[in-house]
Amino acid sequence: MGSADRFTGKTVIVTGAGSGIGRATALRLAAEGATIVAADVNQESLDKLASEIEIRPVAGDLTSAAVIDQVVAAAGGSVDGLANVAGIMDGFVPAAEIDDDVWDRVFSINMTAPMRLTRAVLPLMLEAGAGSIVNVASEASLRGSAAGAAYTASKHALAGFTKNTAFFYGPKGIRTNAVAPGPTITNIEGSMRSELAGQRVGPILQVVIPTPVTADVLANSIAWLLSDDAANVNGVILPSDGGWSAV
Repeated sequence: MGSADRFTGKTVIVTGAGSGIGRATALRLAAEGATIVAADVNQESLDKLASEIEIRPVAGDLTSAAVIDQVVAAAGGSVDGLANVAGIMDGFVPAAEIDDDVWDRVFSINMTAPMRLTRAVLPLMLEAGAGSIVNVASEASLRGSAAGAAYTASKHALAGFTKNTAFFYGPKGIRTNAVAPGPTITNIEGSMRSELAGQRVGPILQVVIPTPVTADVLANSIAWLLSDDAANVNGVILPSDGGWSAV
């Protein structure tokens, strides 16, 4: 555990805050003193979170520009940290089988929404001369055998976006990093909707996949990257995967 007050006086936006890694991250940051702007598509999940910690909730689909505006407005003019956690899977569907709707939806949530939120908070961080952004990438941002075509491409894109943002704004006092989770116990849909995926990916995962961890383990990594404890870390894609990336 980190210091109990690492985020005292700081405002942090957390997307996907209603469940899984996002929820665990919101709880961890709040315990360390942060003011949490909690965004999630599920109002009921936000209501449950609000019964446990004080949050500034924003319910809505982050693919909507209006919802992005609501999230930033809820921060009240100051954003010290942004955790882009919200994401969806793609059924492990390979390129020949992917349809346009799934491709567009996966990219909209996994890549376009983080880009838009990052774009929206950067002026506030630049004005303050400080800020920390953490994107949740994936083991699929490091290899081609962990998901389908859309998810893999979106997470590779998010890793590239992370590095590019770190390069441009690091000298301005803004750090941008990503966590690449391995198997984590969440409610994200992880079923295979492709026979080819079962044949190709299934046997590989059975051999190399580590034991799944709880979401709070990932929250630890995210909180560290957001905090000043990681002041010299910028542009990193940090695997938090039980050693999967070393295989």
